[in-house]
Amino acid sequence: MSEKRWTVMELVGWTANYLKEKGFHNARLNAELLLAGSLGVKRLDLYLQYDRPLKAEELAAFKARLLRRAKREPLQYIEGHAAFRDLTLRVDPRVLIPRPETETLVQEVLDWAEGRDALSALDVGTGSGAIALALATEGAFRRVVAVDVSADALEVARANGAAAAPDAPVEFRLGSLYDAVAGERFDVIASNPPYVGDEERGGLDAEVRDWEPAGALFAGTGGLDVIRPLVAQAPEHLAPGGLLAMEIGASQADAVCALVRATGAFAEPRVRRDLAGRDRIVLAELAG
Repeated sequence: MSEKRWTVMELVGWTANYLKEKGFHNARLNAELLLAGSLGVKRLDLYLQYDRPLKAEELAAFKARLLRRAKREPLQYIEGHAAFRDLTLRVDPRVLIPRPETETLVQEVLDWAEGRDALSALDVGTGSGAIALALATEGAFRRVVAVDVSADALEVARANGAAAAPDAPVEFRLGSLYDAVAGERFDVIASNPPYVGDEERGGLDAEVRDWEPAGALFAGTGGLDVIRPLVAQAPEHLAPGGLLAMEIGASQADAVCALVRATGAFAEPRVRRDLAGRDRIVLAELAG
């Protein structure tokens, strides 16, 4: 990229071609989002100032962001935030980037909770805090506990709680699975646990494999190493009639439902699909 006097649309066009040559899908969209974020405007606002020349400092800032994107760093990490339902959450490589599939999980829990009062919820493996904060701000939850085995992830989650939902009744605790809630029971246990099989690592997009935290992605051969104890120990931490809600891999529904049945503690599990039509959520209510 030369030091010529670039206009907004010239830079979008050049960047789109550059990213396309590097194999990016939606190269122009990437270019627009990168420049809009760099200039602090909405993407469509670029077209209202398409012929505006960029200042030298604006071009320098954009070039730094473009170099990061060219290395396949996710746009959300470059921007430093991601949208999740009604929230804007800070994200960086210490936590997974919240995804629409997890929004579906939250909606299933909210639908179940509708008409119930003063509920409590446990978010196992909270990461950025997305599930816990969404439940606390959208649902009838008087208390939400969010746990994670990663102190780094909890630092991000706490910052998100303070910035995005300072009045939400969410408590963040460090611990693996249920270690931080010994002796406690909840109306809902919700989790987006690691569920990618180690054997799937090579097939993941580089933006996921090389940038997002491996501990939040991979769970042994078959991807069930975390889900097994998550399900097996859930009855000890659910109130009678309480809900276990988990995000799963698209091919794991049968195996996860079998794990739920094996506890002998739940009613028949239900499977919900994501927006792409893939099995993605398993729901089960504790009997009694």
